[in-house]
Amino acid sequence: MVTLVDLWLPILLSAVFVFVASSVIHMAIPIHKGDFVKLPGEDKVLEALRAQNVQPGSYMFPSAGSMKECSSPEMVAKMKFGPVGNMNVLPSGPMNIGKNLAQWFVFCLVISVFVAHIGVVSLDRGQDFKPVFHLAAITAFLGYGFTNVTDSIWKGVRWSITAKFLFDGLVYALVTAAAFAWLWPELG
Repeated sequence: MVTLVDLWLPILLSAVFVFVASSVIHMAIPIHKGDFVKLPGEDKVLEALRAQNVQPGSYMFPSAGSMKECSSPEMVAKMKFGPVGNMNVLPSGPMNIGKNLAQWFVFCLVISVFVAHIGVVSLDRGQDFKPVFHLAAITAFLGYGFTNVTDSIWKGVRWSITAKFLFDGLVYALVTAAAFAWLWPELG
């Protein structure tokens, strides 16, 4: 029988390897360069948002107060006239990349713990490379790859952006699977 404690090394190393792989993807390969574009009339839009004292948060526009209001003639007209969108407002000031990277690493650890747990309940000690790799890759891909699909479904994020994040997730899943398959506990 394999326990989570037996898998501390693949949990830790897979998170480290994914962290490194993500750094390479986002810094060395320009795959995500065009994900966001500059807003037309940015200075005027920012001035208008400042004038409204928009605080950090997630916003939808136009926004209805209830499901009933969604079908009102006024809301239908606003939606038809546009623009329609979602907006996330971050706190003012420089991005705290250290905090973001720390949160990303913790997320990588959490995914690896779930991969380990699925492995513990599904695989035996001394399991061959292929079944460990297969199960770990599928589990990790679900965690890394599908986190952005709902953004395309519900928030209007372009599917081309989601496809790039699915590619990232596949790379991270393969890296995770390789670490688990390589370090899966032997018999005895």
